[in-house]
Amino acid sequence: MNTETVKGFRDYLGEDAEKKAEIKKILVDTFEKYGFEPAETPIIENEEFVKGENKEDEAVSDIYKLKDKGNRNLALRYEFTFQLKRIAQNKKLPYKRYEMGEVFRDEPVSSNRFRQFTQCDIDIVGSSVKDEAEILSLANEVMKKIGIKPIILVNNRKLLNEILDTEGIKEKDRKQVLREIDKFDKIPEKEIVENLKKYKADKILSLLKKGENYFKKFKSYDEILELIKYCNYYGVKVLFSPTVIRGLSYYNASVFEIKAEGIRETISGGGSYVINGIQASGISFGLDRLVQLAKLEKEKEKYLVVSLDKDKEAVNIVRKLREKNKATEIYYGKPSKALEYANAYGINKVIFVGEKEIKAKKFKVKDMKTGKESALKI
Repeated sequence: MNTETVKGFRDYLGEDAEKKAEIKKILVDTFEKYGFEPAETPIIENEEFVKGENKEDEAVSDIYKLKDKGNRNLALRYEFTFQLKRIAQNKKLPYKRYEMGEVFRDEPVSSNRFRQFTQCDIDIVGSSVKDEAEILSLANEVMKKIGIKPIILVNNRKLLNEILDTEGIKEKDRKQVLREIDKFDKIPEKEIVENLKKYKADKILSLLKKGENYFKKFKSYDEILELIKYCNYYGVKVLFSPTVIRGLSYYNASVFEIKAEGIRETISGGGSYVINGIQASGISFGLDRLVQLAKLEKEKEKYLVVSLDKDKEAVNIVRKLREKNKATEIYYGKPSKALEYANAYGINKVIFVGEKEIKAKKFKVKDMKTGKESALKI
């Protein structure tokens, strides 16, 4: 039997799994601090619902399709936003929800791109530019908490459409033109320009490189300036980047991406869109990429209580440590094997419980990192 993971899928174990759980906790605490409530939705939905009105989008074309015993056409969710069409109905506005879970895309695999990944989303249904600034404030706070220095880039789809209007780009070609521009930091610029020639849009990239005076003449640029102003109120630095597009075609106003040193891919992205006829905004965090980049300062304290044929007393110490919310395990066996176990599972404090320690009411605590020993009174 082949027990290897399927290509594009992976196991999370040990330190990586713990790091993932810790970052999840930081995300949940921050989401709820900003007033977002949790939601959970099914991994499997009707294929038609998953595809929605965005059938031409690359992400939609990469969905995993399946059939059940009733021969129904189903699909694995590829993101969370489309499910808002159902769960946001009849909610008091603004409706602020967060969701975390697995999403799936049958797409090419790379060292930083998997076919199953954990997405962590926040969305506000019934939003304005002011709410977008709060979303970016939350994102900035999350990044700082996990030790990532974020580069927050913003743009606006309305501005891009105004520029395409000015250049006379045909309506039927616009989605494809935007898709080509979206490849700006992924493929050589010459290749993008060559691709844009098909739509008589090869001048667009040079226009997007022009300074602020060029963009000032477009009405939609005011929305970017307003977003930057409100981000400043929150003490969040954002940069206007006219080549930020976001791949999904449902975005209709602001779009944003977060980059970081050490990885080429975007680690967080989002923007504004319409859901059930209502303006909404959101951002998504890729948990797998956050795990890769995060620098969590605090090492989790873990105890291993080793019973040297004094099980009752050892269990009593375990109970007392757990009452103080200390992560604690018990080990019945030889001290040498106990130390091997502690090393294997990253347990940093080992307490030995033997007859001598019980009589003295002092227990030897070995620090596995430094090798130093100290006494613990119970």
